[in-house]
Amino acid sequence: MPSFEPFRALRFATDDLAPVVAPPYDVLSDADVHALRARSPHNVTVIDVPQGGDDRYRQAAETLSRWRDEGVLAQDREPSFTIYRLRFTDAIGRPRDIAGVLGALEVVDSGVGGVLPHERTTQKASTDRLDLTRATRANLSPVWGLSLAPGLARALADPGDPVGRVDEDGVTHLVERVVDPDRIAEIRAVLAADDVLIADGHHRYGVSRIYRDEVRAATGRTATSAEHTLTFVNELVADQLSIEAIHRLYSGIAVADLRDLLATRFESAPLERPTPDTLQAMETAGFLVLYAEAGAWSLTPRLRAFEGVRDLDGAWLEETLTGAALEVDYQHGLDETLTAVDEGKAQAAVLIRPVSLTEIERTAREGLLMPPKSTFFTPKLKTGLVIRLLDEP
Repeated sequence: MPSFEPFRALRFATDDLAPVVAPPYDVLSDADVHALRARSPHNVTVIDVPQGGDDRYRQAAETLSRWRDEGVLAQDREPSFTIYRLRFTDAIGRPRDIAGVLGALEVVDSGVGGVLPHERTTQKASTDRLDLTRATRANLSPVWGLSLAPGLARALADPGDPVGRVDEDGVTHLVERVVDPDRIAEIRAVLAADDVLIADGHHRYGVSRIYRDEVRAATGRTATSAEHTLTFVNELVADQLSIEAIHRLYSGIAVADLRDLLATRFESAPLERPTPDTLQAMETAGFLVLYAEAGAWSLTPRLRAFEGVRDLDGAWLEETLTGAALEVDYQHGLDETLTAVDEGKAQAAVLIRPVSLTEIERTAREGLLMPPKSTFFTPKLKTGLVIRLLDEP
């Protein structure tokens, strides 16, 4: 099983974290970054989303060093875990209270087990995260992992020492430090009992693997801080997860031709414009929805149409449309998906249902991979609550 270790966390030296933290780098537009930096000259995007020319990574590293010297960032005196709680109301109105822990997860080679991929990922040519890691020698944005071991939520139930809070977009983010040796040992023991499944941040974890190998080659050592990477882990149980669908957008194909392809595996019936009530009906009745400028249709799988295919909407669509001359893109959120079609950014959309907890656990236990963009875990974790330095053994 992978090791999960406490570390001397680098934190903003304020409990008013709202001006200095940010959403993950990969969901931010240039306008978002500008707005975040307007909140504070010390917003984490200054180092996590560096802008400028070829020297932007060097400048990010210099800024990180300067903020440490100036006391903007302060490092814990002893190794700690950080409990990270997210309190919110989910998309169908249920109050949620998710608790996970930020620590250093072991970086393992692909295919050896311990840390398991969750879905196939699209290839990324950019070296942005690797270049930033090399320059700053820090983990800035956490990977999100799901522990298959029972008992983590229970181990995190009691509060730690409060170190900050953010209330934003209907979500309360609470951060608590744990330094008690007995409690640290308890959390480590729980996580050592079973595998960790990567829910979000596959690319970040892959970058950590490349960086680890570079450090090994340069130092000849396998006991440096590069052997682990910053990770938020919570338990793979229903009350600790909020999962939404990532819908499909199709371009480069006429809607009539797309409907003909889908008709080979699905029965259809006309619908009104989809609403949140439609999403609930999809889960209850077991259908998907095709939406285009000309209208909307339910898509109900034909009897035995997907024998031998995993019970995943994304897998059903892949099986049905394999070989078709079309382009597929991905969009979270009902309104955003419908708007993409209304504004002509896609010819059509297929609304799919969230992946079940049962199928997520099956993925892990059987060593399977879901299609790309199968799950959207919410709320998104904040960057800047904890920074992990990589220049310490």
